[in-house]
Amino acid sequence: MADRQHWERWQRSWDRQQEWYLPDREERFRVMLDLVEAVAGPAPRVLDLACGTGSITERLLARLPGATSVGVDQDPALMTIARGVLDEGPRFTLVTADLKDPDWARALPPGPFDAVLTATALHWLPDPALVRLYGDLAGLIRPGGVLLNADHAPDPSVPLLSAADEAFHRRRQERESAEGVLDWAGWWAAAAADPLLAEQVAARHALYAEHSGGASRPADWHTDRLLEAGFREAGLAWRSVGDALVAAVR
Repeated sequence: MADRQHWERWQRSWDRQQEWYLPDREERFRVMLDLVEAVAGPAPRVLDLACGTGSITERLLARLPGATSVGVDQDPALMTIARGVLDEGPRFTLVTADLKDPDWARALPPGPFDAVLTATALHWLPDPALVRLYGDLAGLIRPGGVLLNADHAPDPSVPLLSAADEAFHRRRQERESAEGVLDWAGWWAAAAADPLLAEQVAARHALYAEHSGGASRPADWHTDRLLEAGFREAGLAWRSVGDALVAAVR
């Protein structure tokens, strides 16, 4: 049985691996939590969708001591880390559910939620599943509550800027790789070598298809689908050249 420090090391390692792809990751999280506090005050009830290792919930609970979070995922390896870092109890509940399953929400405790937060996850869903999910979430968020989805969102109107930005980040990644920062494949190989994670990593690989990048949709695709799903307002709360935080008010 690993102690908490073991899982916290894996959490920090996961965060650093994600930052290799998303150097603005912490800024996205800050803006996300600013909006949660602005909309719901100091004690929001949050649904952390596709929560992984619990990166969002960890920051939420540290910033807002009155907050509670329900994390949803199905990755056995990442959920093992989340359980090791975050104590399940009155403030945090972890639920196993497949977001592609139309009945996924039946696994949740009763709603509604003040906010639904998700980051770098929903691009894995095909269009029909994501459209259906947005409709599900409209029924889980209280009136006036907010959905915040931070994800890859290329802007087709700026191809030259996008190409320059991609080249810049490739050079940054090469420098960081030389310094020992792990990419996605390297991180999962390291996790598989940990006897306390090996079984869960094997189960994870059996569950998911090979990592292929998913579908990166422009931000206005998301805002249009959210309005169609019944949200009263949808727009951008933050963006970089290739990523965006889409916000929708129920």
